[in-house]
Amino acid sequence: MIRRNNEKTTIRKPAPFNGVGEITVRSLANSDAELNNKGRVFGHTTVYPGAEIGYHIHQGDEELYYILSGHGRYNDNGTLTEIHPGDVAICPCGEGHGIACLGEEPIEMIALILYQ
Repeated sequence: MIRRNNEKTTIRKPAPFNGVGEITVRSLANSDAELNNKGRVFGHTTVYPGAEIGYHIHQGDEELYYILSGHGRYNDNGTLTEIHPGDVAICPCGEGHGIACLGEEPIEMIALILYQ
């Protein structure tokens, strides 16, 4: 199966988890079945300059971010660190994270949420 670029579901929405600004999410897989019921999100996310996905804790799943471009401030369980292209941020089940875009370039990242 091939999902063409124009076939992806794209949603621009307020940043989640009491975040700031807006993000765009492009669903790369559209259902649990496409992820073999092993996860619920495989997406390309844009976090715009000045926007922030709020801190949240994962229960029953874990999330990974692969940073494609832009840079930001990653909240890893309350520890703030800068994140850059090529970095992978892993938030295991029971832990928390958030990400804020720094600078003038949006953060482009792949987000993957897998069930525990």
